[in-house]
Amino acid sequence: MSGKLPNKKIVGAKQTLKALKQATAKIVYVAKDADKKVTQPIIDLCNEAKVELVIVESMQELGRLCGIDVGASAACILKD
Repeated sequence: MSGKLPNKKIVGAKQTLKALKQATAKIVYVAKDADKKVTQPIIDLCNEAKVELVIVESMQELGRLCGIDVGASAACILKD
């Protein structure tokens, strides 16, 4: 995966979970190396809500895609 995520995005597990609950998430990204206690509820909600889920190799890569200098366990692109 290369480039960056679009501007209408949310970075972080709590905010991603909130967007999923509010049905505003279009595509969700989860880092493969993130703590499962953090990411599993997000993955479960994606499956329930039939939201596209993309697994990214690492938290570092996801952070970079989001344009931040630290790792991110989860992020999402918001619906228009």
